[in-house]
Amino acid sequence: MEVLDAIKKLLVSWGMSPERADVLDHFIAFVLLVVLALLADQLCRRVVLNAVARLVKKTKATWDDIVFDQKVMVRLSHLVVPLIIYMFIPVAFADTAASTVGLIQRICMVAIILSLLSFGHAFLGAVYTVYSATGRYRNRPLKGLVQTVQVLMWLVGLICIVGQLTGQEVVNLLGGLGAMSAVLMLVFKDTIMGFVSGVQLSANNMLKVGDWIKMPKYGVDGTVTEVSLTTVKVRNWDNTVATLPPYMLVSDIFENWNAMRKSGGRRIKRSINIDMGSVRFCTPEMLEKFRKMPLLKEYFEGPHEEPLTNLGVLRAYLVAWLRSLPVVNTELHCMVRQLQPTEYGVPLELYFFSRIKDWVAYEGVQSDVFDYVLAIVPEFGLRIFQAPGGDDVRFIGK
Repeated sequence: MEVLDAIKKLLVSWGMSPERADVLDHFIAFVLLVVLALLADQLCRRVVLNAVARLVKKTKATWDDIVFDQKVMVRLSHLVVPLIIYMFIPVAFADTAASTVGLIQRICMVAIILSLLSFGHAFLGAVYTVYSATGRYRNRPLKGLVQTVQVLMWLVGLICIVGQLTGQEVVNLLGGLGAMSAVLMLVFKDTIMGFVSGVQLSANNMLKVGDWIKMPKYGVDGTVTEVSLTTVKVRNWDNTVATLPPYMLVSDIFENWNAMRKSGGRRIKRSINIDMGSVRFCTPEMLEKFRKMPLLKEYFEGPHEEPLTNLGVLRAYLVAWLRSLPVVNTELHCMVRQLQPTEYGVPLELYFFSRIKDWVAYEGVQSDVFDYVLAIVPEFGLRIFQAPGGDDVRFIGK
């Protein structure tokens, strides 16, 4: 202050009016304060932050590296300039009107709040990056929860900024929001519904990144790649990306195949149609042939109803054959059953679970099984029903 007074007296001695000398004196004081704040900011960045960064690289932990890689601490250093000006402006402008000092302090406080909001936003992003990379939280829908906290943080911060600029108490502004609740509910409807739905999806473990889900109604059939506050992204098997609001997954029906992946097998449920005209009682020659089949040895040794039919023996053979396959999980349901006869014959359904659950390999198992079934059916004197084709019609005509 003594230096500033000396400068003011010097300007007056040079012939400048006291009013202009006072204005210039305050301008010089403000410039010096800003220069001091900028120097402190550079000192913080080049010395303190660099020293901390070197220390972080020597630690074995990875979370601190992520925090520094995302420039979180740099955003925190933005507090230095407005904070120094806010603290020292009353000293530099001691003989100035309180309204001027208050205006400058409010502007500095706005800058401080924005710096804190920027730091908090970046810090939460770094926290999400750290936890999403860990095994325990990798597939959890953390992004939606982090985005919710970020939105609430910015909402409170903007209210505080409005309070600083208008001179109103934050409590009064928050109370005034009650009258605007209907408008806010309308504006942030999707955000609120997305947050509530995201909490439900996470709390009930209904969905997480990496799950395979199906919603045929909306053409969704693929793997969940992202669960955020307002969207759930699914990469379909044809490499298209479907985007859904989270509340749609809560209010509508979807299939989550993740439980199947964790279970003992993936179900195969498919039928073939047997021509009813080929079903007959087994002759002695047929029984002699069937008894020579190793897979039917146990069947013929056990009790069974007489007379036997070739379709009944085929069912017993297919059950024994399925149970002999290493790829079939015999601890789960495994059966061959008849369905309601139709005009296309008698449907013979194979119902079992494959230990292989990956899509491509699973389809290979299913195809191999029914290749064998189609080939073995004639060995039992049965025919597969097939609707007449063009060649059949021409043959009948001849």
